[in-house]
Amino acid sequence: MRKLKVTTFVTLDGVMQAPGGPDEDRASGFTHGGWSVGYWDDQMGEVMGDFMGRPFELLLGRKTYEIFAAHWPHSTEPVAEILNNAKRRLE
Repeated sequence: MRKLKVTTFVTLDGVMQAPGGPDEDRASGFTHGGWSVGYWDDQMGEVMGDFMGRPFELLLGRKTYEIFAAHWPHSTEPVAEILNNAKRRLE
């Protein structure tokens, strides 16, 4: 049996959203997209670097998959290669 490790971006009041842009997910009138970008610091960079620094698989929902598929294959950002090389499963 394999371990499932989950990483997520969540506020203290339970809002879960990736550090994307303000238009990432406007479902149900949500207007605070991209909220976490302003809180990204060196410590968060280290945590995410450690988490993504070894081979992994991505288990993505439909909306997240669509966002990833539209952006990362065309990106030149340093993390793009890591995400593009991860195995992906759409559930």
